[in-house]
Amino acid sequence: MQFGKFRKMHKAKILVVVATSLSTSAFAAPEFTRLPAPPHQYVGGWEHYVGGGLAAFDCNDDALPELYAAGGEAPAALLLNTTAQMGDTPSFSDNTPESLALTGVTGAYPIDIDSDGHIDLAILRVGENRFLRGLGDCAFTPFTSLDYIPDTAWTTAFSATWEGTNALPTMAFGNYVDRDDPEGPFGTCDENTLLRPKDGTYSTPTQLAPGFCALSILFSDWSRSGQADLRVSNDRHYYVKGGSEQMWKMASEPRLYTQADGWKDYMIWGMGIASRDLTGDGYSEVYLTSMGDQKLQSPTGDGTPNFIDYTYERGTTAHRPFTGEDGRPSTGWHVAFGDIENNGRDDIFIAKGNVERMAGAAMEDPNNLLIQDENGNFSEQGDVAGIASLVRSRGAALVDFNGDGLLDLAVNNRKADIELYQNTSTNTGNWVSLKIQQAGVNRDAIGAFVEVKTDASVQTREITIGGGHAGGELGPLHFGLGMAEAATVRVIWPDHTTSEWYDFTPNQPFVFQRDEGLKPL
Repeated sequence: MQFGKFRKMHKAKILVVVATSLSTSAFAAPEFTRLPAPPHQYVGGWEHYVGGGLAAFDCNDDALPELYAAGGEAPAALLLNTTAQMGDTPSFSDNTPESLALTGVTGAYPIDIDSDGHIDLAILRVGENRFLRGLGDCAFTPFTSLDYIPDTAWTTAFSATWEGTNALPTMAFGNYVDRDDPEGPFGTCDENTLLRPKDGTYSTPTQLAPGFCALSILFSDWSRSGQADLRVSNDRHYYVKGGSEQMWKMASEPRLYTQADGWKDYMIWGMGIASRDLTGDGYSEVYLTSMGDQKLQSPTGDGTPNFIDYTYERGTTAHRPFTGEDGRPSTGWHVAFGDIENNGRDDIFIAKGNVERMAGAAMEDPNNLLIQDENGNFSEQGDVAGIASLVRSRGAALVDFNGDGLLDLAVNNRKADIELYQNTSTNTGNWVSLKIQQAGVNRDAIGAFVEVKTDASVQTREITIGGGHAGGELGPLHFGLGMAEAATVRVIWPDHTTSEWYDFTPNQPFVFQRDEGLKPL
């Protein structure tokens, strides 16, 4: 499916139309309330300066998300969602089974590897990575049927997609500094690893070289061509010179995009990736966290991997602390898009915090909440919302804890307690929660595009696994709908088959089953 010509001609016009159609209603400022949380911290030496990811997923089928938090040298923790019933004040308890109480964990991503309907976990570690098979009721056991060679590197990033008719996903691991290189740490970035299934197994991993110390990777069909490619965000602190950001074209033999393809080489202290269509044209913008300037980029839509930076124009640079007295550059980690006020416009959360004691970067570095206005620009409201923590944050999750239709927030912190926040904003808009499912392989429809249409706009969402910083979510998609009292939805499935449009009434959850259509959950 090619949208390039449409995008190139109409992008500016779309921004105006979307802004105009959504500007008729005023919404109150965002507000979050701190919740009690089980004690948990991400700790350890220099191998755990990075990482600290957080995974969000429902492992006991009660429609409420659990949280799995990396612990570094301390055991990772599963926080069971114990909210009494939908709409109640959220609550969590530590309920970590022995199989999940692993040390050396830098992060984790939920994924249904074997398509059995139970969410599995890809666990990233300093040492041997783990795939744990979900058994239901939040029980997990090691996979015994994948026949793969686990990375034993310093793994800090993960992404997955399904290619063609493969029964198993293609999975990529981003590795950081090669700890075994005596010349390190500077200039000794490890290679990344690609697992592509063949004949139902992962017997022969592919090394993606060169590696430039990846801290976030993401499979995404950025061009809407039907092929997901692998974007890699790298930390120039360790590759020092000769490196850059990367994107791998997932051909039969993966290759790096180059300037001849339209790719522009650039170097940042890359930490996290998130993608979301902000303009309503069907193409996803990309947000990259970094030390100093954060980057918001948009693909040109001409079929080339050419991304235009418009960070300053949209107010998303978030390069220095916005509160406190420390004016040194910020350090961004996890990034997530989400509509905090349900006004039909996606906002941006960024977890911030000094690597450890880096003198050139801010020590008191509050997390950001960038709220998008009716003109498509962003302004900082983290302090107003009450989430401007000054501890060293790392991973995060922006999900609905209690099913009330508002996105809540969890933040995993280095050497500080995990933080949980309930979204208690008032005068918010309408919403919908959509669980996208298909029978057989790739049950969660990774690689699908979901379109939600109201009189005001069309919102497009790609279903992906990866990005963020060392952790992500797998569950229902949340859409804010503004004041719309009716809407429609369709799904462009991973095999590029397009469903019909289904009408729905907002403010409730639905399941969109490929063979059965849209039904209330």
